[in-house]
Amino acid sequence: MIKKIVLAYSGGLDTTVIVPWLRENYDCEVVAVCGDVGQDCDWEGLGRRAVSSGASKLLVKDLKKEFVEEQLWPLVKAGARYEGEYLLGTAAARPLLAKSLALTAIAEGADAVAHGCTGKGNDQVRFELGVKAFAPEMEVIAPWRIWDISSREQEIEYLETRGIPVPMKKEDSYSRDDNLWHVSHEGLDLEDPANEPKLKGLLRMSVPPDEGPDEPGYLSISFEAGVPVALDGVRMEGHKLVKSLNATAGRHGVGILDMVENRVVGMKSRGVYETPGGTVIMAAHGRLEQLCLDRKTLSFKMIAAQRFAELLYEGEWYCPLMDALRAFVDSTQANVSGTVTMKLFKGSVVPAKASSPYSLYDASLASFTTGPLFSHKDASGFISLFGLPTKVRARLAARVAATGSALPPGARPGVSGYETTAWD
Repeated sequence: MIKKIVLAYSGGLDTTVIVPWLRENYDCEVVAVCGDVGQDCDWEGLGRRAVSSGASKLLVKDLKKEFVEEQLWPLVKAGARYEGEYLLGTAAARPLLAKSLALTAIAEGADAVAHGCTGKGNDQVRFELGVKAFAPEMEVIAPWRIWDISSREQEIEYLETRGIPVPMKKEDSYSRDDNLWHVSHEGLDLEDPANEPKLKGLLRMSVPPDEGPDEPGYLSISFEAGVPVALDGVRMEGHKLVKSLNATAGRHGVGILDMVENRVVGMKSRGVYETPGGTVIMAAHGRLEQLCLDRKTLSFKMIAAQRFAELLYEGEWYCPLMDALRAFVDSTQANVSGTVTMKLFKGSVVPAKASSPYSLYDASLASFTTGPLFSHKDASGFISLFGLPTKVRARLAARVAATGSALPPGARPGVSGYETTAWD
């Protein structure tokens, strides 16, 4: 028998409906818990809303420091972008929120946890895998998978018939998620990829790029072992650094992504993401790695970054492969230290200059002026050995063509197989 349920509560439309629905259908106490990961929120108002909708109390967990240090900085060091673009703002917070939900349920002596994720979304996977990692025997209730409500309009009607205030305007009922790293927008007109996003009324962290200042802005980010530690020479805590960058980059319209992505459950979805500060940090970190990592390490790290992004997107933060990937990434970051100056202008962000005490860039090697470490004559022997497989295969193709035999699978014809044209 279920006597107490701990609900992952945001105060949005879904969880505002779920509180009274749980009480009506399970006749039990509902404890709301919300993780503070830097979202824009009136916490006192949120507590009143939770209690007025039927929760016995709201527990707020301050997770900002842990979110940055345990989730965001590993993401930055990995250079992880889901499907090459998405900076994983929602996905990055879910493992930590799921952990907090599970540990709170245990501390409260709850019989079950509940969440407001739909059966179509990624977050149901992320939350439930996280709960399994810390409370494997805990029952999970997902109302969207079992109730008769089938639309956001019906949710609004459900609240209105019970006299519970609707936490949004009907004409602005986008499905949103926000935290220190980003804001996501889904639903309404965005569900049709043929519709251009109405950025002016949609955005929360940023301005539309064409409304940014007419002069570029510059800022510098300093890194130590792959982690941002200072902004414009001022050292600060991670969550304060990201928040400050959000304000600056947002004013320049940086970090707005309109994307059609492949969800874990198999369908495609379209969303608009704002990640102003994160976009600048990732670009700066990438430039520093170009200076500090050797070619083969950087190449393999790009492969690892893709897998890292997929695991995080799929909610598998607490798995052995992620542990192994994080260990590899950390091993590559020891010398990724230095300062990068970024130029921001009407939505664009580009590195302006960068320096590092561990830079592998050697001007005497890169310069067109020959220095003491390089002789142009050495290139002939290098190319002969590097191109030897190509030369051997071409000789084979020429011999086969000369005898009239069939070419081996995948072989290219020799020079005699092509017509030539003389040009005056």
